[in-house]
Amino acid sequence: MQSSAQDPAPAAAAQPAAHGHGAGGAVTPRSDFVASIAWMALGVAISILAYNMDRLENQDVPPYAVPGLLPFFLGLAFIFFGGLMLFRSWQRGALASDATWAAGMTLAERKRFLIVLALCLAFAILLIGHGLPFWLAATIFVSATITVLQWQQRKAAGQLMHGFLLSIVIGLGAGLGVTIVFQYLFLVTLP
Repeated sequence: MQSSAQDPAPAAAAQPAAHGHGAGGAVTPRSDFVASIAWMALGVAISILAYNMDRLENQDVPPYAVPGLLPFFLGLAFIFFGGLMLFRSWQRGALASDATWAAGMTLAERKRFLIVLALCLAFAILLIGHGLPFWLAATIFVSATITVLQWQQRKAAGQLMHGFLLSIVIGLGAGLGVTIVFQYLFLVTLP
């Protein structure tokens, strides 16, 4: 019988890298550095555009319900977390002369990304603004996304029906929750 001290390779291969990304090394400090700058720039743009929105003072809108308040704070969150990511990548040597770029997405990651992109585009182009109430469109989107992304795991576990029903419950909660928050708290008219 071999001890694990004699063959450390299987144990090391099974564990993810210490920085939280997979052992494949698809994300490097340099790619995190560039991504952090992009997130911070997006946050600045969102915050500026949200700040410049009409506050509807002439319509007696309460300060907590002004249009642009939530996007403004989300933009600030992008800036804050992008800054943390920038600092972390700098600490890990993102600007070193021997720093490497990311290896790119694997085929499985690319497929999953394209599936999510297609679902988001279907929601934005096909479901919104074509007669469906927002809560129903959001319910369909969230339920479909959960179902599609968990299909293989649920199928392998023999839980397709359970997963489908759970995705509907979560989708309905999300659809109704978002609608209630935006229409009655932030006074945003949804399509």
